[in-house]
Amino acid sequence: MIVVGGGHAGTEAAAAAARLGARTLLVTPDLERIGQMSCNPAIGGVAKGVVAREVDALGGVMGRATDAARIQFRMLNRSKGPAVWGPRAQCDRGLYPRAVRRVLDELPRLELFQEMVTDLMLEDGRVRGVRTRGGLAFEAAAVVVTAGTFLRGRLHVGGEAGVGAGRAGEAPSVELAEALAGLGLEVGRFKTGTPPRVDGRTVDFGRLERQDGDPEAYRFAAYAHEAIPEQRPCWITWAGEPLKRVVLDNLERSALYGGEISGRGPRYCPSIEDKVVRFPDTPRHQVFLEPEGLETSELYVNGLSTSLPAEVQVAFLRTIPGLEEARVTKLGYAIEYDYFPPHQLRHTLEVRGLRGLFFAGQINGTTGYEEAAGQGLVAGANAALQAQAREPWVLERDQAYIGVLIDDLVTRGVDEPYRLFTSRAEYRLLLRQDNAPARLGPLAREVGLLTPRQEERLEARLAEEDRVRAWFVETALKPETVRPLCERAGSSVPREPVRAVELLRRPGIAAGELGEAGGAPFARAGAGPHSGGAHDVLTTVEVEVKYEGYVAREHERARTVRHQAAFRLEEDLPYERFRTLSYEAREKLARVRPSSLAQAGRIPGVSPADLQNLMLEVRRLKKEGAAPRVSPPG
Repeated sequence: MIVVGGGHAGTEAAAAAARLGARTLLVTPDLERIGQMSCNPAIGGVAKGVVAREVDALGGVMGRATDAARIQFRMLNRSKGPAVWGPRAQCDRGLYPRAVRRVLDELPRLELFQEMVTDLMLEDGRVRGVRTRGGLAFEAAAVVVTAGTFLRGRLHVGGEAGVGAGRAGEAPSVELAEALAGLGLEVGRFKTGTPPRVDGRTVDFGRLERQDGDPEAYRFAAYAHEAIPEQRPCWITWAGEPLKRVVLDNLERSALYGGEISGRGPRYCPSIEDKVVRFPDTPRHQVFLEPEGLETSELYVNGLSTSLPAEVQVAFLRTIPGLEEARVTKLGYAIEYDYFPPHQLRHTLEVRGLRGLFFAGQINGTTGYEEAAGQGLVAGANAALQAQAREPWVLERDQAYIGVLIDDLVTRGVDEPYRLFTSRAEYRLLLRQDNAPARLGPLAREVGLLTPRQEERLEARLAEEDRVRAWFVETALKPETVRPLCERAGSSVPREPVRAVELLRRPGIAAGELGEAGGAPFARAGAGPHSGGAHDVLTTVEVEVKYEGYVAREHERARTVRHQAAFRLEEDLPYERFRTLSYEAREKLARVRPSSLAQAGRIPGVSPADLQNLMLEVRRLKKEGAAPRVSPPG
């Protein structure tokens, strides 16, 4: 199989296919830019950090590359419950892609080739390979397109006409975009942007708030142990009224507000122009200065994405405390590009009606490295499985944030660049960052996504979880041993020995403290609740014990929905004939073509009454023999 593009989606797609044993070719315009971090050199965050850990648990590249390039780590949302904790790592922009390339080079069935893909080869409604600008043809049983922002990409700085580019300094992919549109697929336009960078040697750090990383030796990778680089601080400042005046005075010179850009941008990562216009009463906006790497003084000015002209960018930066004398090293810009609305895909990320063609990443209307990586892994795995004539592989909403992401894309579609949030997941207490290896590792092993070395590490991880769990269940602690812990937590001191698991259920008593008090082997080994990799076993066990009732209820809800999902819906159902359904429901069901009743229920505009009538209509068809392949339970 072939992967087109070498970004975060493409590298995960190619690696997944190769791990599954498929002969895989990754074709990209520049092999030196594989795994490049085009925007902020950071991985993770709220919800996104869980996805990064899920990609790693499924055998992916992102976790190892993040650990190898991590120059600052923070666990976001730590003051809230563990269901919404978000690991985030600031990375060295140069180290990250080098680590990605190193991991890819370890895979014997993966080959890399530098060229621009311009067309697809088709035969009888099926993809048979790709053609390149240089006149080469590569044949394959499946193709995954991960073109990012390159499809008819146009870069904008100021109100002048945009310049064709996939990102700064790189040519767009026009021929491939035209070839895909020529297949009859629906096409849309989105935009995204990036802020200016500044020379850290010209920043007055005395006027900024320093933000150091967390001290724990957290790791994203559960199956490998990368050396973590030296750590660096980030810095915080604020953009206030002076910046707002500069932006408003030059608003018509922005590519976005001057009319040059027609595509819609991400609501949750707006440009500074959008912030000033949409939130006029906000007195100031937070700005983060984040290091680009260990061997550069360049800083990423997070929070000031813009498409204003160069002189305006310099002017508004000079209004920010600490940046009055800062020198700009790179201008911010906006980029507009083609995407293909994802309701045209199956849950495998295969394009409906075009056998063997898969899409992953920003081509599906998403934004973010992590969202791209998750899609790439699923698309690459399914392309390889199809090439090997094996059954497709789909992650459900109660199994992974990646499952939530893909189901949202396919079922609901997008009208703006899609970004994951914890609020999108109805089972977020099950889908935590700490338990990603335990919940997804066995699934990855079953389908064949793990290397032998990764399988060994998974077995060790699961065995360690069992040992820690058994210690809490089997160990009784004496009152004098736990008295300090109980008193500090404001909890009653037991009068006789009590099992550690009972004490762990009490508010304010942590698993690590109990382990240290009881001389547990895992406490002596230095396991901590936020240590990542094999060492965050303690967090998993602690959450399962403390939230046992809530976790059980979420599992029960998931089982109920799974039962509903067992009512399968064939892709060729004649929805237009189901007159007991509302017109809106018929129209949207015919557009999405859901595979189950559960998926149909997640389509906006399909009511509970429509679902009930849909079951009756399908059963009637089955009884009449009009749809012999439909087989709902009962």
